[in-house]
Amino acid sequence: MGDDQRELSRLWRIMRTTKQMCADRGYELTEEECNISLADFRAQYADESGAPNRAKMAFTARPSDEMIKRYTPLPRPGQTVDPEPGIGTIHVEFVNDPSIGIKHLKAFAQLLHEKNFMTGIFVTAAAPTTSAMKIVPSVLPTVIEVFREEDLLVNISRHELVPKHTLLSAEDKKRLLERYRLKETQLPRIRMDDPMAKYLGLRRGQVVKIIRKSETAGRYASYRWVI
Repeated sequence: MGDDQRELSRLWRIMRTTKQMCADRGYELTEEECNISLADFRAQYADESGAPNRAKMAFTARPSDEMIKRYTPLPRPGQTVDPEPGIGTIHVEFVNDPSIGIKHLKAFAQLLHEKNFMTGIFVTAAAPTTSAMKIVPSVLPTVIEVFREEDLLVNISRHELVPKHTLLSAEDKKRLLERYRLKETQLPRIRMDDPMAKYLGLRRGQVVKIIRKSETAGRYASYRWVI
């Protein structure tokens, strides 16, 4: 297998994981898109020489109705209009520049703003500089997430030892806290940089339900507050 074919196979795995990740969050992607064959990937994303073209791999996806519901906050007391959901169309780009600096993430943030994308995923072969990463929290309300290609070669959520994580809606979170008479700060915590929290794009203050297997109980659920 030549270098181009090895790189094509590697990017095929990365693309599949990225689309599966977006679908697991609740974005509207078909089974066929998430599990594209290597042959179809080669036909769609390779140039005439057979080398992969990352620019062609960019894609967008809209949130499903269920995802919009999970990201819609509860109305405040006295509020007369429905709250706006904190989610919208996502845009994903794959970049192969040998170094990723401030200008790359600024340009990406500008694109998201111009196209009215609420979330952007920036998949890069090289590690961004520390100064570049400082831009990420400054572009609110737009959300930028940065992933290294090497971290997407394998879908961690499919591993048998990784329990199922499900984001609670604001309403479900409220019911959970009322049921156990808790404040959210009393829940066990999960960091935003936890691999599964990052996979699902969890945000600070959200609560995720984790379902684990048990030899005695079959399955049991626990909850984590995102910090």
